[in-house]
Amino acid sequence: MKELRIRTLAGVFVVAGVLSWAGARLWNAVGTLPRVPLAAPIVLALIAVVLLATALSLRARLKAQRERRPGATGVDPLLAARAVVFGQASALVAALVAGMYGGTGAFLLESLDVPARRDQAIYAGFSVLAGIAVIAAAFFLERVCKLPEDDETNGNAAPAA
Repeated sequence: MKELRIRTLAGVFVVAGVLSWAGARLWNAVGTLPRVPLAAPIVLALIAVVLLATALSLRARLKAQRERRPGATGVDPLLAARAVVFGQASALVAALVAGMYGGTGAFLLESLDVPARRDQAIYAGFSVLAGIAVIAAAFFLERVCKLPEDDETNGNAAPAA
């Protein structure tokens, strides 16, 4: 499984932001701009909390297993793999959604004097922040579930004669 790359997520964010900004300009020229739902930052924040809770739980279980504490339950490798896949998928979707709301929010910055548009810009800004929180939690979860490197793969093994 490949690790998350910040470049990929940043690329998704920027492309979605530019397309969303251009789409918002076009949509505004034709009629009214679609609304930024209040639920967007809330849902993204909930996903970030779930990812963070999963990472903290797995980290505690792995630490107990490493220290060989009595009664420590091991971590099923398939469970850890599923958690990492969930984190990676959440990070990609969060980058896309945060870029989309970021582009819309950037467009809305032109008309902050209108109260309704100011509220929409605030919701878009919180959505971007919550998307960044999802990405950070996904990176943390991935780091927690990363397997330690073998000594042989690091080149620390004794040279063959």
